[in-house]
Amino acid sequence: MTTVAVLADPPVEGNVLPELAAGPLDESEAAALYSAMLADICRAVEASGAELLVNYRPEEQTPDGVDPERAVREPLDAALQEPDKARYEVQVGSNHAARVGNTVTHLLEREGVNTVAAVEPSAGLLTRQLIDSAAMKLRSSGVVLGPSTDGRVYYAGFAEPVDFDDAYATPTVQTLTDRAMDSDLGVDFMPTTPVVETPADLKTVVPLLRARHRAERVVPPRTTTLINELGLRVTADGELVRD
Repeated sequence: MTTVAVLADPPVEGNVLPELAAGPLDESEAAALYSAMLADICRAVEASGAELLVNYRPEEQTPDGVDPERAVREPLDAALQEPDKARYEVQVGSNHAARVGNTVTHLLEREGVNTVAAVEPSAGLLTRQLIDSAAMKLRSSGVVLGPSTDGRVYYAGFAEPVDFDDAYATPTVQTLTDRAMDSDLGVDFMPTTPVVETPADLKTVVPLLRARHRAERVVPPRTTTLINELGLRVTADGELVRD
């Protein structure tokens, strides 16, 4: 069984998706989108064959007056079918690569977990099917990566640790591949899927979700509902607008 660690920031105003909060969304809407994606991703992990681990920020790395564990638990208690089975642990590390590395290495070497994956709530289109497919690939490859646009990744799975120092340096998909190959680990890849962090990402994701919803295909339900409620759409000349 793969343990999927979702590295979550408290979904509060002014703390998440800063590039979106500066326009076309405001801080409240950006927080709502982050919360929706967090809930959809964790529900997808729960529905898959993986174990869900929610890694939340330590209190000293969160806004004043915010309880980081409670802030991430609230949307998940409503989204998960069995919320009491979700595992919550505080993140350890001064930057993203260190936090991923500490989580992955601890689970593999200290707890004897077979495979570990790290994802963020910005990977809003991660589905149960992708999670299960990646778990199958990890049976024969030491590292499995889900490439996104601009060299980013939406999923990073490991059967063995790599050197995580600056491992998420841009372009992340190339850097993580280099680290895997330096450790003599085979690398496999999942289908390219967009993440949602910038206005350009929304231009990609909004029409994709609208199309999939219209075609009655699988979509992240809370994220899709929020995008519809916000009236986000892309015009014929490629502009992101709101109805």
